[in-house]
Amino acid sequence: MLVLSRKKNESIVINNDIKIVVVEIRGDKVRLGVEAPREVPVHRREVYEAIQKSLESGDTAVDA
Repeated sequence: MLVLSRKKNESIVINNDIKIVVVEIRGDKVRLGVEAPREVPVHRREVYEAIQKSLESGDTAVDA
């Protein structure tokens, strides 16, 4: 795992087309903004895991 330090309004770039920006830092919470092409799915981990679980169980209606 690569660990980076960033301050508010600083960003990182992944693969030339995904940008992650530190929007706000408040206490122990950090708000991130993600700019990515529409074809790149971006989910919080718990949402991603729910989608994967739903797909594994054969559900066709997945709310993302």
